Amino acid sequence: MIITKTPFRMSFFGGGTDIQEFYDTHGGAVLSTTFDKYCYVTVRHLPPFFDYTSEFSYANIERVRSVDDIKHPLIRNLMKFKDMHEIRLSYEADLPARTGLGTSSSFAVGMLNAFYGLKGKRVDRRRLADEAIYAERVLCGEAGGIQDQIAAAYGGLNRIDMDRNGYKVTPVIISNQRKKEFNDCLMLFFTGFSRISAEIQKKTEANIGDKIKELMEMKSLVDVAEDILVSKGSLNEFGRLLDYTWKLKRGISDAVSTDSIDEIYCRAIRAGALGGKLLGAGGGGFLLFYVEQDKKDYVLKALKDLLYVPFSFENDGTQVIYFKAEDYELPKQ
Repeated sequence: MIITKTPFRMSFFGGGTDIQEFYDTHGGAVLSTTFDKYCYVTVRHLPPFFDYTSEFSYANIERVRSVDDIKHPLIRNLMKFKDMHEIRLSYEADLPARTGLGTSSSFAVGMLNAFYGLKGKRVDRRRLADEAIYAERVLCGEAGGIQDQIAAAYGGLNRIDMDRNGYKVTPVIISNQRKKEFNDCLMLFFTGFSRISAEIQKKTEANIGDKIKELMEMKSLVDVAEDILVSKGSLNEFGRLLDYTWKLKRGISDAVSTDSIDEIYCRAIRAGALGGKLLGAGGGGFLLFYVEQDKKDYVLKALKDLLYVPFSFENDGTQVIYFKAEDYELPKQ
C-alpha cells in the first residue's frame, strides 16, 4: 500500500502565458506557490476475491473488470499509460475540485507518484510534472496550461519560465520573516463551484491570437512581482499589482468572471483589500485577496457570507507519506 500527499497551488501572476499556443512563440512566465491544502491518493493491489478487478473511489465509486471500462478519463488514461492492473485507488482532498486550485493536476501528479511507488520505483519531480502534463493535455485532450502540474510536483514559492524548449523552475529567495509577512497578508475565500476549467480554458485559448498584448503585459508583471517580493520595500505594492493583473485577466475572456464574483471583489476592495484575483481559469472557485493586517477584520465582515480558508505556504511538493511493500504478483494478462 502507498499513500501520496500532493499540495494545491495558487497562481499570482502570469496565468494564461503557460498555454503552449502562447509560450511556444512568446515565452511564458508564472509566479505561484503551493500551500498546506492537499489531495491524498491511496493505492494498493486488490485481492482476487471479487467479481471486479479494480476499484476507484473519488466523488464516485467505480468497480470495473477492464481498464477500458473506467469512466474517469484521467484514471483510465494513467492506468493504461503506466500499465497498472488489479488495484484499489482512493482520492481524498482538503478542498473541493473545480475551484481554481489546480486540483486535477495535483491528482495527476499524486497518482503518478503512487503508481511508481507501488511498483517500487522512485522518479524525480520533473518526470512527474512532465508525465502529468502529457496525461492531461495529450492523453485526456484537455485544454489548459502547464503550471499546475509543475507546481504540484515541485512545491514551494517559485517562478516558472517556459518556452518551446521546455521550462525552468526557480525558487523565489526571500527570508522566512518576509515570507511569513507575505503569507499573513493573503486571505482566501470560497465563492462556490466553478464551471469546468477546461471549458473556460478553451475560450481563453481561442482568444489568444487577439490578446497577445494583454498576455505579454501579464507576463511582464511576473518580473515586477518577483522584484517586490525579494526587495526590502513594502509588500503592499504586490497587492496593488494583483488588482491590476486581475483587471487584465478579466479582459482575456468573458468567461473568466461573473457579475456575482465582481460584486464580491468590489465588497472586499471597499472593506480595505488592496487587490486580489480569482484563482484558476475563472467562473467561480476561490478568490484571493491581499489585505493589510489592520484591515483583515473589515474584509472578513464584508465577506461574512463566504467561507474563509486560512492557509500557510508549503515547500515540499508531492511526497510519499506511507509505504508498505506487498508480496503480490499480478495475474498474467
